[in-house]
Amino acid sequence: MISILILLSFLMETKPHSRPYMVSIQYQGQHTCGGILIREDFVLTAAHLTLCSLSQLKRNATLNKYVKTIGLPRKNGKTPANIKCVVAGWGKTGKNMPTSDTLKETTEKMQFSPECKRIWQQYFNSDHMICTKFSKKDGGGDSGGPLICNKKPEGITGFTLADDCTNTKYPHVYTKVNFFIEWIKKTMKQ
Repeated sequence: MISILILLSFLMETKPHSRPYMVSIQYQGQHTCGGILIREDFVLTAAHLTLCSLSQLKRNATLNKYVKTIGLPRKNGKTPANIKCVVAGWGKTGKNMPTSDTLKETTEKMQFSPECKRIWQQYFNSDHMICTKFSKKDGGGDSGGPLICNKKPEGITGFTLADDCTNTKYPHVYTKVNFFIEWIKKTMKQ
């Protein structure tokens, strides 16, 4: 059984303002999922389970040293396996715990697609998904948050094993951002 990544057990709090592109999407003042500011008027986030979503802001974000956009990866860019990437978010820090008030982060390594396919079988599509492996002490990212590799958002947090984001037998799965580059650019032009 798969589950949207909500449970976080990150190793460290993020240095204040070090991830100025991070967005907390909230409902009635409560964090529901993460996202990234890719233009002053657009946030890229998850559209569960395996796709991404673009949300246009009612008002443009005011860009400054604390609020910045993050560039997108190249359409046909390849992220090599075993490269270290960063996952950040405000997700839950334990089972039945509230979401974190503080942005947290951890590192995960890209994993080869055939390994992911072997483990996740019909749930994994290498055309539009990537996955990571991690050590037992690391946790996952919260839904909609980015997987940042080489300073680019290569993935949007998708899913892992239900109720156990730290099970090292099951890689974390992300939507592959570069698969959706044309759609993202076309949608932002409309």
